[in-house]
Amino acid sequence: MLLARSLAARGAVRVLDLMAGCGIRSLRYGLEGSVEAVWANDADADRLPLLHTNLAPLAGRVDVVATARTAQHLLAELALRRDHHELVDLDAFGAPVDLLPAALEAVSLGGALYLASTDGRSATGHDRRAAVRRFGAAARAHPASWELALRLQLGVVARTAWAQGRGIRPLFSFSEGRTFRTAVGVERLPGPGEEGLLGLVAHCHGCGDQQVQSLMALGRWQACLCGSSGSLAVSGPLWIGPLQDAAVLASMASQAEQSPHTLGADGARLLARLQGDTGYPARCWPTDQIARRLGGGPPRLADLVAALRAAGHGASASGVMAAQVRSDAPWPEVLEICRRLAP
Repeated sequence: MLLARSLAARGAVRVLDLMAGCGIRSLRYGLEGSVEAVWANDADADRLPLLHTNLAPLAGRVDVVATARTAQHLLAELALRRDHHELVDLDAFGAPVDLLPAALEAVSLGGALYLASTDGRSATGHDRRAAVRRFGAAARAHPASWELALRLQLGVVARTAWAQGRGIRPLFSFSEGRTFRTAVGVERLPGPGEEGLLGLVAHCHGCGDQQVQSLMALGRWQACLCGSSGSLAVSGPLWIGPLQDAAVLASMASQAEQSPHTLGADGARLLARLQGDTGYPARCWPTDQIARRLGGGPPRLADLVAALRAAGHGASASGVMAAQVRSDAPWPEVLEICRRLAP
């Protein structure tokens, strides 16, 4: 709702809810999202009377359309009519990768695609064959597994948009471990250097080191603390750039202050976490895993972030997974600072 309100602050917003279910989110878009029109669609024709009933309170407030079409057929129709929407909501079961080209075509330039996937196994490295089939990428076990899934999802969105001549801008990304949600701004052209934000992430299960490389500057992996690069588990191609847009999150926070009823306590805490972490660089470690490697207790996350920053490195608490530190510091230095802070 806050994303819709933020978009509406710039101009008229029409929402396309492709998999609306019973229509509760479409109803909220109309009541709370400051939008001008809502198109609620669900492939289950038996659900259409319920959709009409649930969306009845929007009559006279916003333009409302309710349909029972498959997403594929509806998106094809919209493409033929060149009908675009400022916010396209694709909240699917599984990974809706096959719908991405048509869904992106349905987004107005400057608008946003809100994408959700419930495919956790392949995207978190637990089904490598499925990851290759669905994402065209390798997915290996990684300590920041939720973030890995989000980056694989964003990588597919980016490659699809680039193939259409468009650019993308991640607005926010988050997960609770079951559903992986990303909001992506769709731009007329790729931004300068945007292609450099597709790359590979490597993790050593031996020493814990992590490395990141852009596909635009791909070279040899550096030797980790194990003494070689042969033990690295490499995932990608995936998005290695920021996961959050500070300006959009600030606008959403401002909208939340104006309409406190829109955001519950859990949502407020999530928004604050995302505001504290841009999602860059793509290197995250759980503090408890670091502690186990050092044979002691985990340092306080806030103290670790402060110490890394004091040493001249970028650092933040991960907004995606709890009790994880994000940093560009060399791995040996991360370990040394943790050793000093360990209780």
